[in-house]
Amino acid sequence: MKYQWVLFDADETLFHFDNFSGLKRMFSQYGVTFETADFQAYQNVNKPLWVDYQNGKISALELQTRRFDFWSNKLKVSSSQLNQEFLNAMAEICQTLPGADDLIKSLHQSGVKMAIITNGFTQLQEIRLEKTGMSPYFEHLIISEQVGVAKPDAKIFEYAFNKMAQPSKDKVLMVGDTLESDILGGNQYGIDTCWLNHQKLDQHDTIKPTYTVNHLLELKNHL
Repeated sequence: MKYQWVLFDADETLFHFDNFSGLKRMFSQYGVTFETADFQAYQNVNKPLWVDYQNGKISALELQTRRFDFWSNKLKVSSSQLNQEFLNAMAEICQTLPGADDLIKSLHQSGVKMAIITNGFTQLQEIRLEKTGMSPYFEHLIISEQVGVAKPDAKIFEYAFNKMAQPSKDKVLMVGDTLESDILGGNQYGIDTCWLNHQKLDQHDTIKPTYTVNHLLELKNHL
């Protein structure tokens, strides 16, 4: 085994992140039938906020509240309460991606150490690891909200490597589904990267992963 450590992203790498279903579930508590058009309007606000968060322009708290400002005004409920209820709903519907359990158990049996580096939020990450039975397999859970910076910032990787007792960079692999955060961050920090391209998107002009796979079982075979 080439790698001593494999670092995983969380959302859409290990866990489904079906935020449409989570939002439908959350808004149903308020008697709102959340439709596709509502989701599109939400994403038009949410996606640019995530980009700003990853680029260090706004805080985790700003992202979590500003994405619900419209519904906060409409329902006369605080944005922070809506965000809390949304994360609760996402925890309730959490599922691992196909092949995730098999891959993680196989790496664990091979003696590979694993950690998660996620730009997701604390409230959701810890519950999901418990609910899916994945907690015992990960040495560290590194969450951008707690570190104060998000991938692709080198500081979150530095933080992880300090937790991992500074392994050799050539013995560490970063796995994630997002080129602009997971792969760019790993590349810039000087570690190998694996892009989980399950949407079969076109290759990027400048962000080049070490490996590209379409399914976690492909990664298992690589390793």
